[in-house]
Amino acid sequence: MTRTRTIALAIGLAVAASGALAGCGQPDVTKARLERAIGPAFANLYVQRDELLGEDSVTVGSIDPSTSCDRGGPKVPDVGPGPDWVCMIHFTDDHGQPQDGKFEVQVKADATYVAGGPSKLVGQATLTDTHGRDVPNPVFEFDGAFDPDR
Repeated sequence: MTRTRTIALAIGLAVAASGALAGCGQPDVTKARLERAIGPAFANLYVQRDELLGEDSVTVGSIDPSTSCDRGGPKVPDVGPGPDWVCMIHFTDDHGQPQDGKFEVQVKADATYVAGGPSKLVGQATLTDTHGRDVPNPVFEFDGAFDPDR
């Protein structure tokens, strides 16, 4: 190989490498992004659940959720997609009692997630609404999305 050709090849590889690294900025899936999304989604769905049950005194504000998420334990960084996220949601239930629920969360690279909560706190997969119909419980398992840029 000639010296000119070797230099051109090296420059081409350097440009390609820098272009690849430029796309490796902050990860889209982070603890903070997931926490900002899952708490409000849970609260809205909890209100829907209570409306199905005929409760009208519960509001998003009265639920007042706070969320803490972790991915895979203390030795795993809290970034990236995967099925190993756990979010603890502290909230006030429909009886005014403080509750802590452990939600297993599968987070995807496209900034979406699926969360499943403890049936002891949120009820079974279906519930009977005020009209006597069996309907899906909106907080038993729910999906949502978060802003990958915030």
